[in-house]
Order: sequence, then structure tokens, then C-alpha cells
Amino acid sequence: MMGMRKAHAGKSAPSKTKRVLVIRFGATSDFVQMLAAAKIIREHHVGARVTLLTSEQFRPLAEKCPYFDTVETDVAAARTALASSDQSARAPHGPGANGHDGPAIVQLIGRVRAAKYDMVYDFEASRRTNAIYQGLRPWPPHWSGSAPKCSHPFDEEGQMHPLDRLAEQLRSAGVEVGEPLQPDLSWIRTALRDPPRLQPEYFGIRGRYVLLLPRGSEVGKKPRWPLEKYCALANRVSAQGVTPVVLGGAEEREIGAAIAKAERHAKNLTMRPDLFQIAGLGERASYAVADDVDLLHLAAAGGAPCLVFMSTRDDVELRAPRGPGGVVGLTASIIADIPIDQVDRQIRNCGVYAQAATA
Repeated sequence: MMGMRKAHAGKSAPSKTKRVLVIRFGATSDFVQMLAAAKIIREHHVGARVTLLTSEQFRPLAEKCPYFDTVETDVAAARTALASSDQSARAPHGPGANGHDGPAIVQLIGRVRAAKYDMVYDFEASRRTNAIYQGLRPWPPHWSGSAPKCSHPFDEEGQMHPLDRLAEQLRSAGVEVGEPLQPDLSWIRTALRDPPRLQPEYFGIRGRYVLLLPRGSEVGKKPRWPLEKYCALANRVSAQGVTPVVLGGAEEREIGAAIAKAERHAKNLTMRPDLFQIAGLGERASYAVADDVDLLHLAAAGGAPCLVFMSTRDDVELRAPRGPGGVVGLTASIIADIPIDQVDRQIRNCGVYAQAATA
């Protein structure tokens, strides 16, 4: 259920805004969700120069994104954000700066001051970014975020989906938001001129395919769907003439190898595609089946219809990714108990196998 936000004036950002700064570090899911808000900012501040301050790992994607004119990175800030991604990136009062980060913050304050931004959208909303705001006083720019005494304060009460939180923060800054925010990466093919590396064939994939995004067993020790069920699902998908394609990071490398060993037609692409390629694979995928992992947000934003495994202790409406292809949450008190028949039935009901048979 969407939480209620604290009362705010809802006054608009300055009408003659020429320079806008958007701040977001965090994990891949945080970055992808921020892009939905950035699109609205780009449309709202017509003619303004929009700069993004983010992590170095997101620079290539951000520099191709049509919502930003300039991309800047800050290593120390990104390190702090990633270290607390499960806390501060989702809550405005999480861990932030410490004594070791002091010089880096001072340097960053100088960079922000020198740029003379008219409006700042602080989607990080951490102690570190609040400290940056305080360092810009007594003449700070207009600022949307959780920093005390900023011009456009936002601090929601209760819980809400990160995309809904972004929408409410924009509204608190006087930015009109119509439809619910939803990431859309369809601009990638146009921005890169649809190169061969964005095609499924680049990875040896022919015909229809289903993405599998398992979670590594050591990642936060969170509940996950078992490897043996992923292997059995890969067998069933392949038997219907559809290619199982495994995505993941270093933590999923052994899982990907095990699935490929269990199903010889499966493609193990763990650690191989970059962010552009994962979005491209998501766009052309028939379906995606995944644990609650970060990369699923990228595949969903690319356009893949998704099924995500989640615990009944989690609120699907508050945590599940969103994307143009739609996302279904499959929940259980013990995720490992979710039956493979139920997952296979969901894929079948979405017409994946029927479409493969007629291809």
C-alpha cells in the first residue's frame, strides 16, 4: 500500500532554470528506476542543461541516454551508496559520510558550487548528499530531497514502491507527473544505431528464448529458487524449442555453468553482456524468470515480460520491477517450495511455447 507523504508546499522549481543536476548512485535497479524520473525532468525543464552525477559503472549507459547533456561521476560517493544499497538507497536517512570521506565531500561541494546549478534533484537522499547541500549554504541552489531546510523537501511516511517515491518527490518539486512512472529503455537501439552486439544472434541465440536470472547463493544469503529447479525449467523450455539464456554476475557464474551442463541447448551468458546488451536481450526475450535480483530491473525495463520469485514477507507491489512487458510476482513463504509446474504453466499461458511452435 502506498505510504502517505509529509505535507509540502509543492512549489515549482525556478521558472528560468538553465542548469539542472540529478544525483543517483546506488545499485543497477536504483539507476534504472531513476531514468523514469529523469525522462520527466527532461520534459519539464525545456531548454535547460541537465547533468547527472552517478557511479562510474553507469557512465556508458548514461552518456547515451537522451535525458542528460552531461554525465559526471564521483567514486567516493558511489562507494558509500553501494555499501548501503539495501538501506540508505531506499531510505532517506541511511548511512552517509564519515570522517574518511571528508576531503572527497569537500571536493564534490566545490564542483557543485562551481557549476552554479539552478535546481538539484537529489534522488540519493543520503546523509552524504545532505552534507553536500549543507556545504553549499548560505546560498544553495533550489534542492529537491531530504536535506533539512532545502527549498523542495521530500520525506515520505510509510512505504511505497521506489518508482512511486520518485514520482512523489517530483510532484513535491512542482513537476507534473501523469501516468505511474515506468522505466523504458527503448531508446538504446536508436542511440547506438542498433549495432550487431545488441542482437541475440551476437551471442549465438537463434529463435525464441527465455531469460533465466538466478541468484547466487552467497548474495546477501537471501532466499532463492533452487538450482535444480532452474535446471529442470531449462530442460522444459528447451524441449519446447525455446532457448534458455542464463544471465548474472560473478556470483552466478557457477550456477550458469551448472544450468548449461544440465541442458546442452542453454546459453550461459553470466558476466558476458554489458548493460546495453542486457537491455537488448530483454527487449527481444519471450519471457524472463528470475529471483529478486538487480539485473531483472534492467531486463524488465528493456521490455521482457517477467516472472519474479518473492517471499510472502515482501510486498510485491513495493518491490517488484516494472517494465513495458509487465511483471508477475510469484510468492511463497519458502521460495524454494515454488513448484516448477506452476512456473512452466505461467510461461505456457503467456503463449511462449505456442509462438515457438509456429515460428
